[in-house]
Amino acid sequence: MNSRERVIKALNHEQPDRTPVDLGSTAVSGISAAALYKLRRALGLPEQVIKMHECFQMLGLVEDDVLRAIGGDVVGLKAPSTLFGYRNENWKLWEAPFGKVLVGGNFETMVDDKGDTYVYPEGDRTAKPSARLPKGGFYFDGIVRQEPIDEDNLDGRSDFAEQFTRFSEEDLRYYEEESKRLYATDFAVIGGFGGAGIGDVAHLPACGLIKTPGIRRVEDWYMAHLLHPQYVKDVYSLQIEIALENLKLYHQAVGDRIQAIFLSGTDFGTQRSEFISPDMFREFYKPFFLQVNDWVHKNTGWKTFFHTCGSIVKLLDELVDCGADILNPVQCSANGMDPQMLKSKYGEKLVFWGGGIDTQQTLPFGTPDEVRAEVLERLRVFSPGGGFIFNAIHNIQAPTPEENLLALYGAVKEYNKSAR
Repeated sequence: MNSRERVIKALNHEQPDRTPVDLGSTAVSGISAAALYKLRRALGLPEQVIKMHECFQMLGLVEDDVLRAIGGDVVGLKAPSTLFGYRNENWKLWEAPFGKVLVGGNFETMVDDKGDTYVYPEGDRTAKPSARLPKGGFYFDGIVRQEPIDEDNLDGRSDFAEQFTRFSEEDLRYYEEESKRLYATDFAVIGGFGGAGIGDVAHLPACGLIKTPGIRRVEDWYMAHLLHPQYVKDVYSLQIEIALENLKLYHQAVGDRIQAIFLSGTDFGTQRSEFISPDMFREFYKPFFLQVNDWVHKNTGWKTFFHTCGSIVKLLDELVDCGADILNPVQCSANGMDPQMLKSKYGEKLVFWGGGIDTQQTLPFGTPDEVRAEVLERLRVFSPGGGFIFNAIHNIQAPTPEENLLALYGAVKEYNKSAR
């Protein structure tokens, strides 16, 4: 099988010739640009300046030579614009804390006297900075620029009107051309749509907007579900209206050249439990997720990709009932997220895209032998019968040592060779 055939088999819960591998196809299955430097070096690939295509999390663009070297099978149809409101074009050099990288031409920053780095929305230096990279940190944190709230006159559709917008002709031309380029390879392609991520706190501060009216502070947003429920529902209603319009346009642009689509990156779990109850999920989120999943399944052959970190055991049945096809990142380290339970109970209902290695402890801080053992065990549990795309649990972090990166992908190749 080639990579695309292999991934399609796995997505359809059929046994492929080997377990498919993803690195870097989405913003939640990627690798820090700092770690990507080390991976390229460890693999013996030519040294080159990394493109940091997602500066919020400081993710590196995984090139085809890396994918071929690790046995990767998936590429991403990435959005043309970033969370900071500029397009990834007119690349320029930027001195990151770990070395030089390439960034979009409108990535504009300043460093204060403490050594913290600030980024400007839309590259506009006259605006207030929208995110901060602490000195010694590994990624940016959104800066909340919430203005005083008039709780008697809240208007969610007005407050978020600038955040949820329809694709431009320029966007659609990009998606059409880039999808054709990617489809010309033998890799599977996942579309980085993301427009259905209602309540995604990474987007709540609106780091790409100059003005951020309405409720933008994370703790205020969670409380608003009880204090101002109609406001929250109005925002979600607007977002999904625009998402459905954009899905139609996106489908016209990319057709059948993608095999899956990233719809939502909203987190619903902590390390210990869910953020919200199943009842609240059913009230605020399920009706909207049903709409987008139904549209995709009725109009395309794509599988739908939902990312949610943490312990979400009590919400898994709800996600299945919503029509979600793919679960990421499969955080096996969170309470109740036992790999064997997940595979036994949900292995025929959900494709597990992730779960391959713990990126909080084992991968960055374990020994190569510990990395190998954990990878082989996760493959043993998740791979049989298909329904599994091997990927780390969320993005590979900057401190990860070279020897652990080699152990990671060496173990995957070892398993795939022995499973033939």
